[in-house]
Amino acid sequence: MQNMFKALLLFLLLLMSGLTLADGTRVVILGTGTPVPDYQRAGAGVAVIHKGQAYLFDAGNGIVQRAIEANQRLSIKELEPNNIRYLFFTHLHSDHIHDYSTLASSRWWSREFKLKAWGPKGLKEMTGYMNKMMDVEAKLRTAGTPREAIKHLDGYRVEATEIEDGVVFKKDDLTIEAFTVPHGGIKPAFGYKITTADKSIVISGDTSYSEKIIEKARDVDILIHEVVSAGALAQLPEFWQGYHNSSHTRTDRLAEVASKARPKLLVLYHILFFDTPERELLEEVRAGYDGKVVLAHDLDVF
Repeated sequence: MQNMFKALLLFLLLLMSGLTLADGTRVVILGTGTPVPDYQRAGAGVAVIHKGQAYLFDAGNGIVQRAIEANQRLSIKELEPNNIRYLFFTHLHSDHIHDYSTLASSRWWSREFKLKAWGPKGLKEMTGYMNKMMDVEAKLRTAGTPREAIKHLDGYRVEATEIEDGVVFKKDDLTIEAFTVPHGGIKPAFGYKITTADKSIVISGDTSYSEKIIEKARDVDILIHEVVSAGALAQLPEFWQGYHNSSHTRTDRLAEVASKARPKLLVLYHILFFDTPERELLEEVRAGYDGKVVLAHDLDVF
C-alpha cells in the first residue's frame, strides 16, 4: 500500500512539472554491499535512469543479476544488461568492479553498441586485459554461432576513458561531474554529481569524511553515501579502526556531512554493519542528523 502511494505521488509530481514517467530521473540501487559477502546485498552499484538511458556507477559482484531483476520484475527496461552503455567507476577496488566483465560480455553478440566506461587511472590497463581475456570466448562463440546472429564481432570490447576532476559527461540536460574523495591510500577515488532538469544526485563512492562532498551535495535532491557503524567500529582491533577511519565514513561523521549539506534525502549504501542491526545503524545516523534518511536495500528505487 505504501509503495502504491509513493508511485501515485511520484506520478502527480511529474504531471505537475510537465514531465512523464519516462522523462523523470530515477535512481535504482543495484547493490548496497561491501567486500564482506552478504547474500542479501550485491556489491556496490547505482543506476541513474534518465530519458531512456541507464547511467551505471560501479559494477560490484551481483549487480548484473540485480539489473536483470530490475528489468524483469520492475519493468525498468533500461537495465536490461545489453541496454546499458554508460558505466562510471568511483575506484577500482574489487567490490566495485567484479561484474565489469560480466556486464561487458553478457550476450555481447547481440549488443547494438559497445559498453563505454569512465574511471580513475588504471582503468585502461584493466580494461585491456579484460578485452584480451574475452578474445578467447569470442573466437569460440563466433565459430559456433551463425554470423547473421552477431551484430558486432567486437561487441564485448569496452572503450575505457581515464578521468580527472571535472565534468566527464554531458548529454542533453544531463551532466556528470567527477570529484576526488579521500579513500585511504587509494588515489584517486571519485565521487560523482549527476544533474538533470528535474533532479540532482551525489554518489559518494568509498570515502572518509569529506568537505568536498558537503560542497557538492549541498541542497541536492539525493545524497547516496557509504557508511560504517561507529559503534561496531569501536569494537574492532586498533589496526582495523585506523584503516576504516581513513577509508570510510562513520555514522556520526556522516551525520555531520548531512547536517552541513542538507540533502532532501540521504540514502545509505555500501553499508559496513559489522553485525550491527539495520535499525541500530540507522539510529546512529539519526542521533546526529534530523533530516530524511533511509538505509537502502538492493533494488530500492528513488
